[in-house]
Amino acid sequence: MREALLIIDVQNDYFTGGKCELYQPEQTLESIGNTLTYFRENNYPVFFIQHISPSNATFFIPNTEGVEIHKKITPLESEQVIIKHTPNSFFDTELQHELQKLSITNLVVCGMMTHMCVDTTVRAARYMGYQVTLLSDTCTTKDLEWNGSKIPANIVQDV
Repeated sequence: MREALLIIDVQNDYFTGGKCELYQPEQTLESIGNTLTYFRENNYPVFFIQHISPSNATFFIPNTEGVEIHKKITPLESEQVIIKHTPNSFFDTELQHELQKLSITNLVVCGMMTHMCVDTTVRAARYMGYQVTLLSDTCTTKDLEWNGSKIPANIVQDV
């Protein structure tokens, strides 16, 4: 068993003042930071996923502060940042190749948004044969709307 940490889209636009604020992002960031510290102290591989949208998108716009990974978890030189353009961290990226190079079989996943990029990536990883541990307190989402009804973020997260 070879394990790695996958941190998905912990970028400034998801925090207070960002273009797509999430539910309790600072609390989630603290939990992610604790997990990251554990992986670093134990010399386990860490991969950061950074979503970059087209320039006409509403958030994660190229060359903006909002697209940057949050400074409290700045990747080290030894940690890879994988750029993606879709919710699936494996689609059209080098992630699978980089995990295979290290013989990774187990992924510990955290990040933002639970209902979109985290969910899509976890499903893809399982489909590809990885054992996945999703740490619920290291993920967050936002309120959603369905058929005119608001679904609170804490319910979306629980689901």
